[in-house]
Amino acid sequence: WGEVLKDVPNRGGLTDSPDQDFRAVKEPEFDQLVPDWLVDEQLAEFVPGSMVQLEQAGQPLYGVVRWRGSMVGDNGVGIGSDTGELVGVELEEEIAGGGAGTLKGRNFFNCGEGKGVFVPVTQVRPDPRFTESLVNSHTGSAGNGDNGSGDADAAQDFGGLECPPVPGVCPPWPAVESVKEIAGRNKGIQGHQNSCYLDATLFSMFTFSSVFDSLLYRPRNKDDIPKYEEVQRVLRDEIVNPLRKRLFVRADRVMSLRTLLDSLSNVSGLMDQEKDPEEFLNSLLNQVLKASPYLELTSGQTSHTYQLFVEKDPSIKIPTVQELFEQSFLTSGIKFKKVPPILILQMPRFGTQFKMYERIVPSLLLDITDVIEGMPRQCISCGQLATIECLKCYGDREQGLQSTAFCSICYPRLHHNHEIRGNHLPTRLYGPQGRKKDDKLTRVNMQLVAVICIETSHYVSFTRCGDNIRAPWAFFDSMADRKGEQNGYNIPELIPVPEVDYILSDAGAQQLRNNPGIALTEHARRLVADSYICIYQSEEVRMYN
Repeated sequence: WGEVLKDVPNRGGLTDSPDQDFRAVKEPEFDQLVPDWLVDEQLAEFVPGSMVQLEQAGQPLYGVVRWRGSMVGDNGVGIGSDTGELVGVELEEEIAGGGAGTLKGRNFFNCGEGKGVFVPVTQVRPDPRFTESLVNSHTGSAGNGDNGSGDADAAQDFGGLECPPVPGVCPPWPAVESVKEIAGRNKGIQGHQNSCYLDATLFSMFTFSSVFDSLLYRPRNKDDIPKYEEVQRVLRDEIVNPLRKRLFVRADRVMSLRTLLDSLSNVSGLMDQEKDPEEFLNSLLNQVLKASPYLELTSGQTSHTYQLFVEKDPSIKIPTVQELFEQSFLTSGIKFKKVPPILILQMPRFGTQFKMYERIVPSLLLDITDVIEGMPRQCISCGQLATIECLKCYGDREQGLQSTAFCSICYPRLHHNHEIRGNHLPTRLYGPQGRKKDDKLTRVNMQLVAVICIETSHYVSFTRCGDNIRAPWAFFDSMADRKGEQNGYNIPELIPVPEVDYILSDAGAQQLRNNPGIALTEHARRLVADSYICIYQSEEVRMYN
């Protein structure tokens, strides 16, 4: 645990809250980057979600547009350019004089304190890290399996590393004893033009796990789109197989998939705009590949993902995913109709701004027994087969949904004439047909395989490096570094994170929950503070032995 903790300096900052006199704070000053006569043309490019660059005394700062509008005439004061056009930007880093999305007492967007600024449109330009040309890669072999001069040009554009297609069947990268064996730069999927949402998701789904492999091999049927096999081939031969064989995928290969998805689904902007993983998953799984839903709910709904909806419990400072999962199902009153092979859980947060809890501990094993319809359950009191469920008893004995199951003998004993429980209304539990009386009662667990995180619109992932619960964890960033500016390229990186192994252990999770304000290393902090999606797989699902 000593490696996880570190001293963190107390960081103050200026605020632009409505209670503060904004004139008393020296506003940050930025360089003009665009001539005034280009304002109208430039402004059309910047919408909420656009990645931009600002400069202070020639030093670049990067961020994302969160608001665009005018303050001319507001309270008789004009702010910004002569046209009054402003953009509100959430910066990647805090700066002196930065705020939190409030200007002149009015809130226009929300962001971390010290990261929000409002500037004229002449002081921003497209982020050069994401605007390099794709002409060579698009006119070359990307997407067609060619290894000719076009592919050589694309390789040069993106750092010179070869990335030929790999046809056939490739199992996931085998489990490693130490992440150091595979860590380093130019490992993983190379990012390009706001692709981090897709890079982090694909890396999490396919590198070390086979649970999504049916997407790669299901034969086309009469209900599939005409380009089904082309999308499947690009995904399998140009992305997944090279990733599993060489641990590297060049950006132009991924752009081939983005181009197809952008043209074949109603999710627009997949080639260059800032998107979320669920938008990519909707495009790939639901609309293009038409994968069978992973989840079937008693409400009659089916889905590939599940959003956790909970009410914040003030008594819980740092919840686990297990607790949030059970609270969400308790509140909704629905259950799974069968054990899902995959569980893609969206954390209770909305976009980059609102988080229900500041820190969440991912559960390494997720017990889903109590939310499966017809699954035999144990009586919380005697351990025998439960026949009654009482949701009002949730949380008794500090055992979550397990505390809601009773046998026909223990329920009346624990409820009748009880001051509180006497008013509870139970429901009947029905087990599966054909179950024998002496059949063993077992719990159904799912294993955590990846956590996708977001911070200031940039997605990264923590991934288990092997298809077993004891495998070590790694941190992946498709844009960890960059070579060159406008005509440069991004450098992906995979690094070991032993502190995450500990955080995910029972001892580490408990120590963190007992000390909610404890300082963490950067990667440990990102895991618990920035988690966006947790991917779980059934312990029974294995495609390769």
